[in-house]
Amino acid sequence: MWDHPGAYVRIQPSVQEALTEGRPVVALESTIITHGMAYPQNLSMAREVEEIVTTNGAVPATVGILRGQIHVGLTDEELEFLASSKNVVKVSRRDLPFVLSQGLSGGTTVSATMIAAHKAGIPVFVTGGIGGVHRGGENTLDVSADLTELGRTPVAVVSAGVKSILDIGRTLEYLETQGVCVAAFGESREFPAFFSRQSGFQAPYHVRDEEEAAELIASALGLGLSNGVLIAVPCPEERAASGQLIEEAIQQALSEARSKGITGKELTPFMLQKINELTDGRSLESNLALIQNNARVGSCIAVALSKLQKTRRKGNLPRQEDTTPPQPVVIGGINVDFIAKAQNPVILGGGQTNTGRVRRTFGDVGRNLADCLSRLGQTPLFLSAVGKDEHSESILHYCHHMDMRAVLQLEGKSTATYCAVITSTGELSVGLGDMDIHHQITEQYVSQFKEDLCQAPLVCIDGNVPLSTIQYVCQLAREHQLAVCYEPTDENKASKPFLSDSWKALTYISPNLQELRAINRSLGNPLPAELPSRSEDVVQTAVALARPLLAHLHCVVVTLGAHGILLCGKSLGGSISLRPGAHEQTAAASLCATHYPAIHTSREEIVNVSGAGDSLMAGILAGILAKHDTDTCVRMGLLAASLSLRSFEPISPEISTSSVSQEQVKSRSWPEVKVWKMD
Repeated sequence: MWDHPGAYVRIQPSVQEALTEGRPVVALESTIITHGMAYPQNLSMAREVEEIVTTNGAVPATVGILRGQIHVGLTDEELEFLASSKNVVKVSRRDLPFVLSQGLSGGTTVSATMIAAHKAGIPVFVTGGIGGVHRGGENTLDVSADLTELGRTPVAVVSAGVKSILDIGRTLEYLETQGVCVAAFGESREFPAFFSRQSGFQAPYHVRDEEEAAELIASALGLGLSNGVLIAVPCPEERAASGQLIEEAIQQALSEARSKGITGKELTPFMLQKINELTDGRSLESNLALIQNNARVGSCIAVALSKLQKTRRKGNLPRQEDTTPPQPVVIGGINVDFIAKAQNPVILGGGQTNTGRVRRTFGDVGRNLADCLSRLGQTPLFLSAVGKDEHSESILHYCHHMDMRAVLQLEGKSTATYCAVITSTGELSVGLGDMDIHHQITEQYVSQFKEDLCQAPLVCIDGNVPLSTIQYVCQLAREHQLAVCYEPTDENKASKPFLSDSWKALTYISPNLQELRAINRSLGNPLPAELPSRSEDVVQTAVALARPLLAHLHCVVVTLGAHGILLCGKSLGGSISLRPGAHEQTAAASLCATHYPAIHTSREEIVNVSGAGDSLMAGILAGILAKHDTDTCVRMGLLAASLSLRSFEPISPEISTSSVSQEQVKSRSWPEVKVWKMD
């Protein structure tokens, strides 16, 4: 079995294999086995529920604690051990540290199972009914940890509502306070009450089927919210117990519990057993029926969610039946960005607090390129590294539309973080970064994907990657004639490939003017005394600095911010070639530079400049991969950059195959381009 994290959680191989392959997995609790039913009925019920999950296309992962270790997925022998043991613990969140430290065994409640499911990466968990606010809870403050867990752990719980022995109205109020999205499953908003289909309370929302439930869960995960979702499934009509019969039994059981002084975590098992006696077994029949029904519904939801996530990861690309075209590959950084935008035009120093807005987003050059390419229907394989920490789950959920399966998740490492202070006009004032984890994007790691690299129609690599990894990719490019784009990232990292002859194997680079100057400095080329600000001078300086690089590079894309972009390369018939090989052997081809003005964006419209350059390059590369002409490719990049300038996210969520496309380019009028000969 696979340890995750450390020695506390073990994931059964069949469960881990399903998670790795992106197949649907359903988490199941074990308190119902250890404390909910007597042996051997509890064991047959557990086996039956797992069989229902399997029959409906998902992999069951019953969670339990065995000798001080959380197991996600149990063997039949382990199930029997929990079902037949007399002195096992009922384990909630609060009990986990003690039970693990003492090497004890136990059944996990809803809260403990949610924790284990979340750590294992399982988004859907099926149970009978969740705990809630106990009757009289306004006086006793007896509130189940299930409710607070739903407020802080992003797992979707499929249950038959809350147990009818509880105060359902106050439970729903408490879930609202915790920010938990609650939806009834089916055509009615009636919130179910465990044994009974009616509780007299309405759920805030309802989802009609598993597809709608999957969309709801995907939205919650995609937002990176820290709380769960509750899907309340009514007991099958033919097996539901009469509400009147149950209510009378509850009142009698509550009275007996009070007289015997039964409280806390002993109360629910006592109540369920007493109600079963008072209803001549009808409540137990309903209990079994609703658990089996929840397992069926929850499995179907997990299958629908898995399909939805796979579709989004693939960027909704149509695939041929028997062949999958090779993917582009992006190698680079991924980090959590904290963007602080000042409200006033002048940022005050001297330790003063400046009024502004602070937002958390997810960025870095490699991630931004992969994100934008995915939104434009060219989903790349993304090679990067994150820590196993509080940020990594949020990143993976946020990037659900990307192919993240190859991203390293490393124990004991911190996910890269970056803090940017930007002016009221959106310009970067200062940036601070903790990027040590980028050193883990090693040649050894990347070489595991050699086959993907050698087949890729395009490889992008950013300046965060260690020099040895860049040199390895350049060597592959030389040996296999690969198209490689280098994104310099910043002025300090821009020169990495240019410290040796590695750069001569690159196809494209996309520096800004400062990065282009740094590259020329490392090559020992003449430099301007200072960088100009007037538009005409900026373009002329970019032309002069790009010219020496074209002795080996196919194309240099100089990003000029508000001045647009300068495209430098080989031209035949007035158009610069973006695809390698097109003019390589043509004597008539000449070196040219073409200046494309930017789409005008007013200062008031600019929200964030951090991802605009990455959006620009990704738009151009998406056009190249789609085999569009040069003007269309560049203007797709300009459209993407314009959208991201107006977005709080580095890559605008508005970027798509419809908002950035050949059709959109044709529908707009564009300013005239200027062309210079460079020979």
